[in-house]
Amino acid sequence: MFKKLTAEFIGTFWLVLGGCGSAILAAGFPDLGIKFVGVAFAFGLTVLTMAYAIGHISGCHLNPAVSIGLYAAGRFNKKELIPYIVSQVLGGIAGAAVLYVIATGTEGFVVGGFASNGYGLLSPGGYSLTAAFVSEIVMTMMFLLIIIGSTDERAPKGFAPLAIGLGLTLIHLISIPITNTSVNPARSTAAAIFAETGAMSQLWLFWVAPIIGAILGGIIYRVVFAKK
Repeated sequence: MFKKLTAEFIGTFWLVLGGCGSAILAAGFPDLGIKFVGVAFAFGLTVLTMAYAIGHISGCHLNPAVSIGLYAAGRFNKKELIPYIVSQVLGGIAGAAVLYVIATGTEGFVVGGFASNGYGLLSPGGYSLTAAFVSEIVMTMMFLLIIIGSTDERAPKGFAPLAIGLGLTLIHLISIPITNTSVNPARSTAAAIFAETGAMSQLWLFWVAPIIGAILGGIIYRVVFAKK
């Protein structure tokens, strides 16, 4: 169990450091900025690389919603659910803390939103609470369907990390303008802690909506697609 929890901690640390780090350090860099497309790929690459690195150890959830969705699909042990979630949240916070130290190491850096998620005034595109809520539910639901389907015993072997990583990239390409893309309560919590906006007051949505979406995805796969 210790190895699994350590793997989840390190994996979520990497997801936040790599994904949020690309948004904070590189997205708006003059002339060479990677913009939204680069950030989307950065998040996808964090999951893809960790899936190959630790997937055989912990399953590479890196996300409380994913763990809950896998439990809803009958693919995860209930006894491991809370320890996994705690490790993921702590790993995400550690990643954000390291990122904060790095980002504030240059004169003139403004913490601002710190790649946090939000709706209304905190949405990159000014999208409403309803739009953000629906987006996070649907995106997380589809993410779980991709995860569960690509790791099904009937799926082609060895390609799951690619499908999952590219799936997360696509999700970011769709929803960065809406909520800055969460689909991951650990990632949202980590960024909100260091943000200098009202991100903390909106954090509830980025726990509730992804969990609802993950449960829906898990149940849909279990009822409709699982091998009988």
